[in-house]
Amino acid sequence: MTTPDTQILDIQQIKEYLPHRYPMLLVDRVLSWESGKKITAIKNVTINEDFFNGHFPHKPVMPGVIMIEALAQTAALLSFLTMGKKPDDSSVVYFAGIDGARFKRPVVPGDQLMMEVEIIRQARGIWKYKARATVDGQTAVEAELMCTMRSATDASKAAQ
Repeated sequence: MTTPDTQILDIQQIKEYLPHRYPMLLVDRVLSWESGKKITAIKNVTINEDFFNGHFPHKPVMPGVIMIEALAQTAALLSFLTMGKKPDDSSVVYFAGIDGARFKRPVVPGDQLMMEVEIIRQARGIWKYKARATVDGQTAVEAELMCTMRSATDASKAAQ
């Protein structure tokens, strides 16, 4: 069990748990987390994001797949924190499924995505989560996500 002071993770601590780097690191801060249960994190959306160059130059809107990826990274953080381990070069996290994704509000530069993810279940190496991101209290996206962690050697064998 963690104390409130240790629940907040800054960007340097997040980088210890996620292999993603700019421009694909989509979690800026963890506000709170409870092992085996839930996590709340934020993504600050700025006009400097690479995807805004083409989506759409005349009316920038954050792509839905990027919002889902931000939620997935938040879920991965929760899984690693719950397991009490950090990823290494011998492990890979994969999406296993996305169910019931609904996009309810555009996300634009200047918005702050408040991402909330909770573990629904974890069995046989598959993690399932309920995920939701809001902006100013309004739901922007919600979905159920599934992921699995595999060894990098298994992943490279499967690719051959």
